[in-house]
Amino acid sequence: MVSVLVVPVIDVQNDNFRELWPAMVVAIKTASFIALDTELSGLGNRKSLLAESIEDRYKAICSAARSRSILSLGIACYKKLDDKAAHAYLVQVYNLTLLCSEEYMIEPQSVKFLVQHGFDFNKQYASGIPYLKGNDKGTSEERGVHIRALFTEVLRAKKALVLHNGLIDMAFLYQSFYANLPDRLDNFTADLSEMFPAGIYDTKYVTEFELRLPASYLEYAYKKCKLDNSRTVTSGGAEPHVHVEFCQYPGHMSSYVDYRICPDVSSAEGRTDICERFSAFGWCPNGAQCLSSHDTDLIILQDEKGAGDKKKKKKRIRNKKRGRGEAQNGASVCDGAPDYKIPHMEVDSRDSAAAPRPERDDSQKEEVDMKADDEVNQVSEGNPDHRSLAAAEVPTDGITKESREEARGTGTLSNADTPKTKADPGTHRAGFDAYMTGYIFAHACTMIKEEGVGAVEEQQQRQAAWLPTCLNKVYLSGKAAPLNVVKSTFARSSMVHIQKMKAVWAGGV
Repeated sequence: MVSVLVVPVIDVQNDNFRELWPAMVVAIKTASFIALDTELSGLGNRKSLLAESIEDRYKAICSAARSRSILSLGIACYKKLDDKAAHAYLVQVYNLTLLCSEEYMIEPQSVKFLVQHGFDFNKQYASGIPYLKGNDKGTSEERGVHIRALFTEVLRAKKALVLHNGLIDMAFLYQSFYANLPDRLDNFTADLSEMFPAGIYDTKYVTEFELRLPASYLEYAYKKCKLDNSRTVTSGGAEPHVHVEFCQYPGHMSSYVDYRICPDVSSAEGRTDICERFSAFGWCPNGAQCLSSHDTDLIILQDEKGAGDKKKKKKRIRNKKRGRGEAQNGASVCDGAPDYKIPHMEVDSRDSAAAPRPERDDSQKEEVDMKADDEVNQVSEGNPDHRSLAAAEVPTDGITKESREEARGTGTLSNADTPKTKADPGTHRAGFDAYMTGYIFAHACTMIKEEGVGAVEEQQQRQAAWLPTCLNKVYLSGKAAPLNVVKSTFARSSMVHIQKMKAVWAGGV
């Protein structure tokens, strides 16, 4: 029997933003770390975003952030439960639908991608939380109850910030909710180092250079970490593992909650034909027309099955390296571009036509029907297992339970008990992506530990940095080294940031 983890995602819109404000602020202030994710109206031309020069890349990102907008913001607050087992977290997930009040560009491929994944533009324009980009402007909302003020609360909380492939996200967050982006990259990184003194962690970098997973796109990394964590739990050993719990939402608040259903990785028996490009990069230019499978569960199990096959492993590495080289040259393979944001990039038609198809393994003969990208992570509305916000939390670890009674309230259901209500595959993409990002980070914290560290020293290390080897290192596509988010002796913070920080710490917005 396959178990599923049910993740509650709170849908925040303009009509309930004020009501949910206190709960969001408390979640942010009490969190141990905060994971963020964004959905964007576009990114512009990918050749500029993948330029060889990092400074040129930054200029292209700035141009995109100034001319495009954030359509939705996902916030996942992970609070470590010190009174419970190690690595136990209380998680609260919010998906905020936003509406930029200024003119902005939205690209056709972004619209198509978002609609395919369930994004409701009617809902956005009718109920999106309004905001103004750039430097502080006059606002009609009361002080402290608007999206810019919420971002200020994130800064004041001084918590570790976790993102996946986060350079573009950070630029958009800065431009949309903080101030106009500085013209120079070194000023930008200097500003970030002061805005987030507890550190910035990029789970794309973590999975590539620390966990060293076969692939590092978000869905793959999350499912692989969740699978490994589940195996650790079921083995009954003393190995550290992640344990997540969720709040209960009583009364009318339950109407704001949608549930993301994410089953454990299922069996791959009898299925072998996978898309090599999607397997390596989490994206395929053929999309739904691809004849091979994009099933992430199947890809993970195939990777594990072939872990000892040196020929396949070398082929995978060779394809990935070739993909990176093509990405740097502006070809259609966009390895290091934000995995789930690649469809937001402008693509030249000749690039798509000329995109080389990866070689297939001769042993892969049987055709497999492709599953939609989010089929295994669908949201089910009307789930009866609501939990009370004020009530004591019940463990939620996503491991199979003996009965529905044991699973009730924990967020874990058997496959047979999965709610049969109509699923919404993408309304909470940013919110659930933020949850996945935080889960990967929490799992990495259990895996990457200093050997021989005592209890006191470990506590001091955790307070200083969650993952010291990954602190303030942001993944850069096609590069062997990350972007270091530091304030160097040669770069000063931007003037607008200095003025802004004075207002932040003085209690203003």
